[in-house]
Amino acid sequence: MEIWINPACSKCRSAISLLDAEGAEYTVRRYLEDVPSEDEIREVLDRLGLEPWDITRTQEAAAKELGLKEWARDDSSRDRWIAALAGHPKLIQRPIITADDGSAVVGRTEDAVRDALARK
Repeated sequence: MEIWINPACSKCRSAISLLDAEGAEYTVRRYLEDVPSEDEIREVLDRLGLEPWDITRTQEAAAKELGLKEWARDDSSRDRWIAALAGHPKLIQRPIITADDGSAVVGRTEDAVRDALARK
């Protein structure tokens, strides 16, 4: 299990606390320092069953600068969104937990983190 976190994020710290309380084995990836490649983002999106705009933090300054709210949300725009996430990792929703069964969840709630823990 791997968790993508920003240590300054309260939701990330809560997810880590819950994983620790449950004795889970996991690897921490500080994705602002160890930025995921476009291929890694595609893989996580496949595991999440989501599109890149579904995991984009559109209220971030970089999102506003790029004008993301105006971007199309369709197959032809998918690569553009993924490139934006790779180029501006702060835009990636967090935390993302990749579960041992090959799936992934956005662990913003305790229920989502527990869901990842149950996927063994």
